[in-house]
Amino acid sequence: MSHPNSVLSEESQVDFLDYLLQFEECEWIEFKFNALRPDELGQYISALSNAAALDYKKSAYMIFGIRDKTKELIGTNFKPFKDKHNGEDNGQELSYWLLQKLKPHIDFTFYELERDGFRVVVVEIKACEYIPIAFDKVEYLRVGSNKRPLSAYPEKSRKLWGILSQAQFEEQTALDHLKTNEVLNYLDTTKYYELVGRPVPVDDSIVLSDFHSEHLIQRNQFGGWLITNMGALLFAKDLTIFPHLERKIVRLIVYKGKDKFSSPVEYSGKKGYAVGFEGLIDYIHRILPDNEEIGKALRKNVPVYPALSIRELIANALIHQDFSIKGTGPTIEIFQNRMEITNPGIPLIDIDRFLDSPPKSRNEKMASLLRRMGICEERGSGIDKVVKETELYQLPAPSFKTYEEHIKCIMFSFKEFKNMDIDEKVEATYFHSVLRYLSGEPMNNSTLRERFGIKPSSGATVSRIIKKAVEKKRIKPVDPSAGTKNMKYLPWWA
Repeated sequence: MSHPNSVLSEESQVDFLDYLLQFEECEWIEFKFNALRPDELGQYISALSNAAALDYKKSAYMIFGIRDKTKELIGTNFKPFKDKHNGEDNGQELSYWLLQKLKPHIDFTFYELERDGFRVVVVEIKACEYIPIAFDKVEYLRVGSNKRPLSAYPEKSRKLWGILSQAQFEEQTALDHLKTNEVLNYLDTTKYYELVGRPVPVDDSIVLSDFHSEHLIQRNQFGGWLITNMGALLFAKDLTIFPHLERKIVRLIVYKGKDKFSSPVEYSGKKGYAVGFEGLIDYIHRILPDNEEIGKALRKNVPVYPALSIRELIANALIHQDFSIKGTGPTIEIFQNRMEITNPGIPLIDIDRFLDSPPKSRNEKMASLLRRMGICEERGSGIDKVVKETELYQLPAPSFKTYEEHIKCIMFSFKEFKNMDIDEKVEATYFHSVLRYLSGEPMNNSTLRERFGIKPSSGATVSRIIKKAVEKKRIKPVDPSAGTKNMKYLPWWA
């Protein structure tokens, strides 16, 4: 998005302009004299963004105030922060009008500066990431010195789609055109070495090399540094300086009652996920009350939710979110009787198979690094431990719900067996059958009674729950012909 407050200082902007002027006009650099019509500017943004991706560039550039052939500085009348689109939209700000016409939304920045007494405007346009950028529903491409609809070049269109299909959010650019000291100022390098268990190098070049090998920073197309999305999300000292990642900051909302109308208090940090994770977990534990007594298994002061479950579910929300979904991020909501953890993205594994299926991740580099740092559990051992902890604490089973673009996990505080509704009992039965199956021992009436912490004399009550779980097709008998006393059960999919 355009913004007058650039992350580049005025001095850096002039240096960067001088660097750009070393290049001839090409598919990803366009020299212009004066302002264009707003619709033509929008077409150029689309064309240059798509062309940059096609040429494996992180960004494309338009420079106003430069003579095309000679690159002579002549100045421009283009004033991006004052010009408006004066059509039927009643004088909308130019940047806002462009954003409405460009789909999907794209990051572009106007740099307004003076060089040798001439006004120059540089437009930095990020390369498209997942699909080509369209202006007013038409995708454009810069081919040589021509701007044409992408549909006119089917071979280039196929190549572009091939490039975009391989693009990974983790390695895309969060902040570009950085010097060594800026990289070290923006990222908490000390925390990285603490988490990987290594001493902090004295030589900054070693730090840069380590961060480069971890895909946290990269060399840009001009020989400087850029911070990747993964680098910023994990190690930013302040995520708010990365404009398109600000909405990915974890939100923590605490309610006094059982609904969202009960005086919410919101806490929002600014640190990257790896930098701020332990602080977030510690803070949640501080604000949660203890249970004086939980069921039959834990007759002592214990946290209202298992510590391991909180840690693993929050880590999963961070790691497995779909970063292509804009304007939303992980949210933790604490109510009087439950905790809800929501993250953008539909799960890649069926909810019923969370415990037994091989794990899949949209963001494998990030997941791998966080595992090495001990922030999340080893591959494939997370959700099963969450369910085991809820059984140990004799809590209702966790609930996993999917929405159009999100998944939500709900952990419930302790509830006596007699106060659970039948659906809660059936879901607890299903998850118990899965844990038993994974251990090689089918569930039976006795093991389920133990899971609920009820007396052997309540066998008939448990039998009714099992019958309901079979009716709802959450479990199935190992051998339907076995007698009642010998009946054993498996998950429905086993």
